[in-house]
Amino acid sequence: MIMSTAPNRRPSGRGRAVRIAATALGVLALTASVPAQAAAPAATPAKPYGTVTAASGLNQRMFPSTDSAVKGTLRHGAKVGLVCRVRAQVIAGNDLWYLVRDARRVWVPARYVAATGSVKYCKDVLV
Repeated sequence: MIMSTAPNRRPSGRGRAVRIAATALGVLALTASVPAQAAAPAATPAKPYGTVTAASGLNQRMFPSTDSAVKGTLRHGAKVGLVCRVRAQVIAGNDLWYLVRDARRVWVPARYVAATGSVKYCKDVLV
């Protein structure tokens, strides 16, 4: 087995700058050749569904009350499936809360959700 005694050398100066520039140009050429894909719009859930109207978003709660733990948030304009509604804590003059169609079983106040479709009362729906 023959071993080389020459030290490992890294390119420096002009040679290194040329390699970096060539790599950058290769990346730019590659990304330019790939067509830009438009972001797919979020799918609208089946009716009934609601659209968040609160400008700052909306907290999802464990139970239909602001005293209940926050389990997540929804952004303004988010569309969520609705299972049913109940009368509970009054929020800005509205006592309705929606059960969100989600594996986590969370609630949102109807005051800040514009419903599309008929949302039945929970007593009339098998949950």
